[in-house]
Amino acid sequence: MSAERVESMRVGAVVIGRNEGERLARCLASLPPELSPVVYVDSGSTDGSVERAAAAGAKVVVLDSSKPFSAARARNEGFEALRAASPNVEAVQFVDGDCEMSPGWLGRALETLRTDPGVAIVCGRVRERARNATVYNRLCDMEFNRLPGEVRACGGIFLSRASAFAAVGGFDPGVVAGEEPEMCLRLRSAGHRIVRLPDDMCLHDSAMTRFGQWWKRCQRSGYAYALAAAMHGSGPDRHGVRELRSIWMWTVGLPLAGLVGAALAVAWWPVVAASVLAVYAAQAARIAWGRRGLGERIGDRVLLGAATMVGKFAQLAGTIRYWRERERPRLIEYKDVPAGGVREARPSVP
Repeated sequence: MSAERVESMRVGAVVIGRNEGERLARCLASLPPELSPVVYVDSGSTDGSVERAAAAGAKVVVLDSSKPFSAARARNEGFEALRAASPNVEAVQFVDGDCEMSPGWLGRALETLRTDPGVAIVCGRVRERARNATVYNRLCDMEFNRLPGEVRACGGIFLSRASAFAAVGGFDPGVVAGEEPEMCLRLRSAGHRIVRLPDDMCLHDSAMTRFGQWWKRCQRSGYAYALAAAMHGSGPDRHGVRELRSIWMWTVGLPLAGLVGAALAVAWWPVVAASVLAVYAAQAARIAWGRRGLGERIGDRVLLGAATMVGKFAQLAGTIRYWRERERPRLIEYKDVPAGGVREARPSVP
C-alpha cells in the first residue's frame, strides 16, 4: 500500500512502557512515518524513557502514580490522548515498548480494515527478537506462532479501528492480566471481528533467561483465566471456563485419581504412577502433533508439549493467587527488575 493510501485513513500509534531503555528507542525508531501522531504512555519510568520518547518526537503521557498501573489503563489513556491530538483518527496501532514493528506491516493491516468494514482488529505474527538465545525465548516464540484467519482474540500488539475501540470503551482498566481477550470478547459481542494475518507484525523481546521468569509468565496466564471466568464465565462464550477446567483437571484431578488408585491397590502403585505419567506424556505428544502445520521442528514441538504440561502447575498457582488477591489485584511481571525501576507488566494472550 502506498503512503498516500495509508495517510488517507488517518492512523496513529500508542506505545506503552516502563523502564524499557534501548528497547523503547528501537521501538520508536521502527514506527513508519505514516503513523502520526505517536503517543507514548509512561508508567513511572526512572531510566529516562520519557525524555527519550520526547526526543524521538512522540507526544508523552505520564500516568498518575496515585492510581494502579496496568497495560489496560496505559493503552486507554494513550488512545484518549491520540484522539485529542488527532480527532479524526480512524485507526490506531498499539505497540508495547519492548517490540519493534516489522517493515510493511502497517500497509497490509490497513488494507484489511479498508476492505472489510466488519473487522475491528488486525494482528499478525509476533516473533522473538532473540528466539534461540534461551529455551524460554524459544517457547515464547512458539506461543506467538498461531494459524492466521478469523480469531477470538489478539495480543497486546494490534491495529484497531478507532470507532470500534471507542464504542466498547476500550480496555477494562481493572483487568491486570488477559485484558486483550476480555476486550475482544466485548468487540465480538458487538458484532465485530478480529483477524490474524500471516504477515510478520513485530519483533518482541521477552528477555527470559531463567526458569523462574518462564514460571511467572505461566502463572500470569492462570491468573488471567481465573479472572476471565469470574468476569464472563457465566456468559454464552463461557470465557475462561474451559481453560480453568483444564488446569484443575491436569494438576489436581489426575494426580488425585492416581493417589486414590494407588491407595486402593497398594501393591500396584508403581503401575498406577506409571499410568498417570503416561497420560501426561500422551497429552504432551498430542499437543506436539497438533502443531505439525505451523512450520516448527519436531524437537521444538515436543519441547512445547512438555512445557505446556509443566506450565499447568504454574497456572494453578496463578488461579490460586487470583482468588487470594481478587479484591486487590496486583501485576505479575516475569521480567527482571532493571537498575532504577520496575518494569510495567504487559499481560499477553494466554
